[in-house]
Amino acid sequence: MNRSEEVLGELATMLRGVIGEAWAEDVPITLETSFGSDLELESIEFVALAEKMTARYGSQVDFAGWLAEKELGDIIGLRVGQVVEFIVSCLSPSTTA
Repeated sequence: MNRSEEVLGELATMLRGVIGEAWAEDVPITLETSFGSDLELESIEFVALAEKMTARYGSQVDFAGWLAEKELGDIIGLRVGQVVEFIVSCLSPSTTA
């Protein structure tokens, strides 16, 4: 399993926990899954997801800060794959020193 697949699995578990609805257990969460139309995540759930990410990855992954830089339209259209890429990039050793 590569790092992106591992992060996708962790993120899917976090998302299901945040959503907390029975239907979420049956929804396949892939790189193409949309936070808005597929998962119907609300702003408070983004906050809860950020807390779960901090608990899992520490301050190395600043999801709230990353989201704050985005326009509303970008957040509405956000896909799981974009967040997986962000997490992987945060966890990867820096190639510039």
